[in-house]
Amino acid sequence: MDKLLVHIITGVENPSRSVLGFLVAKSAIEDGNDVTIFCAGDGVTSLHEITTSEMQGVGLGTLADHLVVLKEKGAKLYASGKSAQARGISKEQLESLGFTPATPNKLVELTFEADRVLIY
Repeated sequence: MDKLLVHIITGVENPSRSVLGFLVAKSAIEDGNDVTIFCAGDGVTSLHEITTSEMQGVGLGTLADHLVVLKEKGAKLYASGKSAQARGISKEQLESLGFTPATPNKLVELTFEADRVLIY
């Protein structure tokens, strides 16, 4: 089983790119890979409660549907605590979506653990 880290730094400003990152992560986990997602910078804007339920990419499905599968299949979900705080997203909001608030140090750790890293 390969380890894939998907680093999502794009959010509501480009919903297709952001949702594509989640779709690729979902596809990888469905293929039996170990998947970790780390949202940072503008990527955390995808994690507002209303955004997750309504955001979709052109022809790529909805973010909410991808998150359901990712959580069911055991993807590890992280989000930058500093990026979230700067954008008005609380630790509790992140945790309610299944994301663990994390630091840049965690992102570095995950990067070195992964076999491959994709950035969206």
